[in-house]
Amino acid sequence: MDTLDMTRKVGELMDREAIRECMFRYCRGIDRQDEAALRSSYWPDATDRHGPYQGSAMGFVDWALAKLRTQGERSVHNVANLSITLRGEQAAVETYFMALQRDRDAQGTAREVFLAGRYLDRFEKRSGEWRIAQRTVVYDWVRPLGTPEGTEAERFGPRQPIGGVQGNDPIHAFLAAVEQPGS
Repeated sequence: MDTLDMTRKVGELMDREAIRECMFRYCRGIDRQDEAALRSSYWPDATDRHGPYQGSAMGFVDWALAKLRTQGERSVHNVANLSITLRGEQAAVETYFMALQRDRDAQGTAREVFLAGRYLDRFEKRSGEWRIAQRTVVYDWVRPLGTPEGTEAERFGPRQPIGGVQGNDPIHAFLAAVEQPGS
């Protein structure tokens, strides 16, 4: 393999890793209700077709955070099987996901649901950065789950700490400690 071919392959690997990191940032953003992480996953002019929401990606962020902050209690998204087709400054990305979500219905009753599906994303690389330009969420599996009684502290017992949202999650202290020299 010559130097030019090696340079191209390393560039492709870096592009693929940047796309994966963007997907992971989206998941952390939605699960932790982190607005900055969510917005940084999309280009400002991006679109999102996400279940009942269809429109601009920034509108989706506003819609999702408003819903999560009033009805959402907890969610965990896991992504796997990223298929990335690079085409210059664009990429077609199919990412399988599984999500567990706990929220409240209009009457305030807790409910939990298991979701599995795929994000079909058109990524674009602008000024050296990859972000989502267009998203369609395909739902392959939706299953309501039983909702256990009691508080999370009662249900989780000694399994602590419990994850949180809006800056109230152990990841923030963890990252701060890693960023401090000598920690």
